[in-house]
Amino acid sequence: MSLTGDKLLNSPPEGSGAWAGLSRAEPSRAGGGFGARGERVLGLVVKMAECSGLQFVSPYAFEAMQKVDVVRLAALSDPELRLLLPCLVRMALCAPADQSQSWAQDKKLILRLLSGVEAVNSIVALLSVDFHALEQDANKEQQLRHKLGGGGGESILVSQLQHGLTLEFEHSDSPRRLRLVLSELLAIMNKVLESNGEFFFKSSELFESPVYLEEAADVLCILQAELPSLLPIVDVAEALLHVKNGAWFLCLLVANVPDSFNEVCRGLIKNGERQDEESLGGRRRTEALRHLCKMNPSQALRIRGMVVEECHLPGLGVALTLDHTKNESSDDGVSDLVCFVSGLLLGTNAKVRTWFGTFIRNGQQRKKENVSSVLWQMRRQLLLELMGILPTVRSTHIVEEADADMEPNVSVYSGLKEEHVVKASALLRLYCALMGIAGLKPTDEEAEQLLQLMTSRPPATPAGVRFVSLSFCMLLAFSTLVSTPEQEQLMVMWLSWMIKEEAYFESISGVSASFGEMLLLVAMYFHSNQLSAIIDLVCSTLGMKIVIKPSSLSRMKTIFTQEIFTEQVVTAHAVRVPVTGNLSANITGFLPIHCIYQLLRSRSFTKHKVSIKDWIYRQLCETTTPLHPQLLPLIDVYINSILTPASKSNPEATNQPVTEQEILNVFQGLTGGENARVNQRYSITAQLLVLYYVLSYEEALLANTKTLAAMQKKPKSYSSALMDQIPIKYLIRQAQGLQQELGGLHSALLRLLATNYPHLCIVDDWICEEQITGTDALLRRMLLTNTAKNHSSKQLQEAFSMLPGNHTQVMQILEHLTLLSAGELIPYAEVLTSNMNQLLNTGVPRRILQTVNKLWMVLNTVMPRRLWVMTVNALQPSVKIVRQQKYTQNDLMIDPLIVLRCDQRVHRCPPLMDITLHMLNGYLLASKAYLSSHLKETAEQDIRPSQNMMGPEAPEVTREELKNALLAAQVIVMKWMVMKIQS
Repeated sequence: MSLTGDKLLNSPPEGSGAWAGLSRAEPSRAGGGFGARGERVLGLVVKMAECSGLQFVSPYAFEAMQKVDVVRLAALSDPELRLLLPCLVRMALCAPADQSQSWAQDKKLILRLLSGVEAVNSIVALLSVDFHALEQDANKEQQLRHKLGGGGGESILVSQLQHGLTLEFEHSDSPRRLRLVLSELLAIMNKVLESNGEFFFKSSELFESPVYLEEAADVLCILQAELPSLLPIVDVAEALLHVKNGAWFLCLLVANVPDSFNEVCRGLIKNGERQDEESLGGRRRTEALRHLCKMNPSQALRIRGMVVEECHLPGLGVALTLDHTKNESSDDGVSDLVCFVSGLLLGTNAKVRTWFGTFIRNGQQRKKENVSSVLWQMRRQLLLELMGILPTVRSTHIVEEADADMEPNVSVYSGLKEEHVVKASALLRLYCALMGIAGLKPTDEEAEQLLQLMTSRPPATPAGVRFVSLSFCMLLAFSTLVSTPEQEQLMVMWLSWMIKEEAYFESISGVSASFGEMLLLVAMYFHSNQLSAIIDLVCSTLGMKIVIKPSSLSRMKTIFTQEIFTEQVVTAHAVRVPVTGNLSANITGFLPIHCIYQLLRSRSFTKHKVSIKDWIYRQLCETTTPLHPQLLPLIDVYINSILTPASKSNPEATNQPVTEQEILNVFQGLTGGENARVNQRYSITAQLLVLYYVLSYEEALLANTKTLAAMQKKPKSYSSALMDQIPIKYLIRQAQGLQQELGGLHSALLRLLATNYPHLCIVDDWICEEQITGTDALLRRMLLTNTAKNHSSKQLQEAFSMLPGNHTQVMQILEHLTLLSAGELIPYAEVLTSNMNQLLNTGVPRRILQTVNKLWMVLNTVMPRRLWVMTVNALQPSVKIVRQQKYTQNDLMIDPLIVLRCDQRVHRCPPLMDITLHMLNGYLLASKAYLSSHLKETAEQDIRPSQNMMGPEAPEVTREELKNALLAAQVIVMKWMVMKIQS
């Protein structure tokens, strides 16, 4: 709503007096005009290149306007207050929505502040104009210009200009001044619309004359406030960028409408250029927004967020960050500039990364980088931060350690302070991103300071280990930083220090994945010429994908393979590296296991006759869940190095296998009864890994039998006695409950089991296990009493000895045993099987037989092979028992029909006959697997006589046919005997 002159002159606010009644020299009467301290606060005066001598609105004054803090406004100086008069006059004269007593008092104070200020009268005169008529004339002029195609024809707002705009403005009254400024502003706004985004500079006397700048600014602010629909503030802000002193006018306009700050900034950013330093318009826009943010610094970071969101004006984002960094308290933390630029280049937004990378590349393409450019200021600030954390000023002139006493003033190396390590790591990653992603080409000074930082020596902390790893990878990624012989010698000395100190760092810092493993791994990659693997390793450690040319690693390869890490040194050093304790997938980074794996693949240990067996055995024993993904590949490549020579010329160049005693040591506590309740020295993970090793070794040995026979090499196979002592089924059952934590180990074990031990993969057994571990078992466990737990195997034996006359005692104990789990039943297995022969006597209740059958099936899920042998020997005819004829596992696999040569009374006892048939089915499968493996083990017999036979395939076919005939005969005889029993 516009204010008329009558309202202003004839209706002063109640209690305020006439405008001339109060003097500006008496602010104390205004009720605290000087604030609590009674002194004026001077605002920040900001200078611009084109607005030299002009005063901008200070942050203090802008905040006072935002909060309508009258006490602060009263503390402003006269020049500062002059900039805010348009808003204050309207505030004092408009009818307020706030009718509270506090605002009435504040309004009186505002009137006192304005009294005596001469410029107030001219603003009051501007407000007395009929803005409705002015808006109608402006709309007509807009329509006329539209019809004429934007040409400069007759103006409705301003007619008959006899002089220039400046003289006309000077001689005109308030209504005409409004029309002059409005006409000029509309002309600029129309031209902006017609320019289609192409920047132009408009010369205008009204916005250039230093004498009338303040009056023109008053008119501009009043026009925008009274005609907001005709002059949207965002469009006005856009137009002001095209005139001289536009940033100053814009700041005054926004200061008088403080609520529009975010709207104006967002509009200017949205209409801005993608690359602001490439054009005059972009630079002017950036400069104007930078001044707006200096006026309202609390919103600077929010405006920077808008810049990133729109991907416009990257120079503004950097400039605002530089301004914020200068205002930060100087501490040892990572600066806002480092965080901001790192976030742009290392964030997940590819659009932002490309946008900012283009800004860096374009800034370097200019022939001579201007000192005033934002990119140059950013690089200078980063360099200052880098130099600020360097321990000492150091020359690349290197002296030998022996001469250190002679030249104490020359700093050969320096220790990085602990409080600077994290900041140094952040700076290294930032420079890697700038050079690798944004294409920054470092100057000689930047390269020199970076090399000094990278070759500094941090303290032995986790952050120090991380810093050394980053520095090492940066040297590999950007080898051009090392350009002189002195710098190369400095790098070699630093790498030698890494080798010497890595064990100390690992022991003190407590970090398992030290930089020593990475150094060793890179050396192995260089020896095997796996440059792509080195590039992947560098990118993974730095946490960014950068382009590294393999040719750039040639010099580093020479240094590593000839000066620092020869292949023999690598292998000798690798064996001495301690194994990782409690190795699991939770331990990330590059570990000794990665190095050993690569050396095994390249056959370096066998080539240089270095034994690696003990190291691998110790590492397998030092494992836990979740399973580390490198363990299974390590076992596979180790087995291959045992069986396959490194070269045909040297068939003995193989690694040694793990001994049987070492294997048995891992299963100590499970062997001899497979009792899981015994305290185990090794974890279940270690036991499963050793089981995987044994089964994979045996399978690989059979698969390579012919090749090894041709080479006249016969690696040792593990004995059947060893395999009988390993609780395979129990371990598989434990692995089944840990599938999520074991990764692919459980499925790999099942594959090996199905191939080599099919009798342990009977479907009926798996179904029985599901029933045993179901909810019924849980309910039975709830019924378990202390009495059942206290029954010993000796008590069970005593009850069986009373069996002919007392069935109750046996029945009671057996019923209690059914409540136990499979693992808890293992101690009773021997007593249970050895007394099965007594159950064949007449008068034994069927319930006892069925309970024994049930307990046997439960034991079969954890110890099938040993249980079968004990059961077969227990059910033999009494004649054989007297002779103490005992069958072994091997006997039963060769002749599975031994199972049916049992006591004839078994055939008339269905519960025990069910057990017998179950064993027979298992041993038939075992016999088939045994015969197949026997054919492969004796494959050399097919090679030797093949020269005298009809063809090389003839012996193999004959042996295979004999095996199949034997298996078929076993099945036929088995069926005949079962039919005879049934009849």
